[in-house]
Order: sequence, then structure tokens, then C-alpha cells
Amino acid sequence: MLRSCFRPLERCFGRLGGGDGLLWHLDLKPHATGDFSIAVVQANHSLEDQGQVITYPSATYVGVYDGHGGPEASRFVNSRLFPYLHKFAMEQGGLSADVIKKAFDATEEEFLHLVKRSWLSRPQIASVGSCCLVGAITEDTLYVANLGDSRAVLGRRSTNGRAVVAERLSTDHNVAVEEVRKELAALHPDDSHIVVHSRGVWRIKGIIQVLFFPWSLSTQAANGR
Repeated sequence: MLRSCFRPLERCFGRLGGGDGLLWHLDLKPHATGDFSIAVVQANHSLEDQGQVITYPSATYVGVYDGHGGPEASRFVNSRLFPYLHKFAMEQGGLSADVIKKAFDATEEEFLHLVKRSWLSRPQIASVGSCCLVGAITEDTLYVANLGDSRAVLGRRSTNGRAVVAERLSTDHNVAVEEVRKELAALHPDDSHIVVHSRGVWRIKGIIQVLFFPWSLSTQAANGR
């Protein structure tokens, strides 16, 4: 049985107290190798972000899509990425790093086609984007894929069992990172303003910090955690 949870999040998770109605959470639910929960805080009046959890008997997928410039890109990724993941996993006999790469590429290509078809009537769509952070647990393996500067963090008990240790699982794609700035400069040798130090921080073209290319994929053994 497939169980899923899509935006609007308040319909899935229920509102918490606090007075502003911008905080939601989901109580513990079972997945293939344990339990999961999710919590969301809405920072802006116009919500540009999306999130979803899909559980199969053999795998659990979690996606977080941090939109910018509007909700179109994050909503599109929310609707298309996991169907591609499922399609390619079925074709290749299970989930793998290659399956996730293909799903990311296919989702991006489809969105670019949508932008090309729509930008004359909806020019704003050419300026929207989204980070994409995906986690998948299957057969005691945790896959983490990241595009943009959202971050996956694993919390685990310390060896003495008295504290929770945070372990970063993904790499940020943000021009605050020197390595990313150098990569952008190498990719755009004819553009001396591809990265500009503006208003106290580094920004792409002086506008945005987030880098949507390249994307990275890492895998970690879940070990029942």
C-alpha cells in the first residue's frame, strides 16, 4: 500500500498551538524500518516550500523542496520527482544512486520544457527555482540527494548514550562556500561577475546565494537508525 502526504501541509499534519497558525507537525508513523515524524514552520506569508513523505513496504521517501521566487518550481518537483524515482527503480530492479540521478535529471528537464512553453504568457516562471533535498531508506541503506543549500542532518546517540550527535549527510551548494565559488568561476570563465560580494555576502550575479548546479549524491548505511 502506498501512503503519501503532500501540501498543503496543514491538511496532512494538523495545526499546532501558538497563535499564528504557521506551525504543523505529524505524530510518529511507521515506515519500512522504524518510525518517522515531520514538522514544518512557515516563515513567509506566501508559502513557496513543499514537502512530502511516501512509504512503501520496502522503502520510505522524504522530500523537502525550498522554493524561491514563487511556488511553481517546488510544487512541480513535489508532483514529479517521486513518480520518476518509482519508475526508474522499477526499471532498474531497485533504488540506487543512478536511479536518483536519473530522477533528478528527468524532473529538471521536464520543468525546463514547461518554462520554455510558458514564459511568454507567464514570464515570472522563468525566475522561480527550488532546492531539492531527498532521503530514501531501503534495505538498511539511507540515500541522501541534495540540490541547493538545504541540508540533511542525522541525529544519533553518542557512544555513552547521554547526548544526541548531529551528523551532516549532504553538501551545501551555496556560494558562501569557497569551493563552490571556484567551481562557478571555472564553469563561466567569460563572466567576471558570475559571483559578486554584495551586501556582506557572496551572491550569484549579485542576486542569490543558492547554487542549483551541480547536485551531489551521497549514501550512508542506515544501520537501523
